Amino acid sequence: MPPQAATVSVRKAKGGDAPGILACLREAFEEFRARYTPEAFLDTVLTPKTLRERLETMSVFVAVNSEEQVVGTIASSVVGLEEGHLRGMAVLSSLRGTGIAAQLLRQAEAELGRFRCARVTLDTTEPLLRAMRFYEKHGYRRSGKTKDFFGMYLIEYQKALL
Repeated sequence: MPPQAATVSVRKAKGGDAPGILACLREAFEEFRARYTPEAFLDTVLTPKTLRERLETMSVFVAVNSEEQVVGTIASSVVGLEEGHLRGMAVLSSLRGTGIAAQLLRQAEAELGRFRCARVTLDTTEPLLRAMRFYEKHGYRRSGKTKDFFGMYLIEYQKALL
């Protein structure tokens, strides 16, 4: 029986969470692999090395079930004066729609708020329509900025925090 959001807790990632984070990212994005360039997919699902770099440079959060298995993740960082950025949101596909993504998003936004960020941005790709609807439901709007992401369009979303 899959865990529900009520039995999931969100906390800062620990070094021992790395295998679970990598597995969660890969499982969550696998269905989109064919719509990503190989380089974009690898940058999205990470490698042990790029995950170590993310853990060193960003606040990485995990949603874990009662057995401490990673079922979701998100990362945040301060990128400018009063601006934060989110990356790497993933929830196991079997748990989509259970509220775990919202818990992760709240935790990451709260962390950026503690750093006095007034605004937060995130980027997503065209294949992730469900994610776009999720972000829009939670107050994010397209900024109008796009950029190249290994041969794909990366669409920027933003939200005021204060």
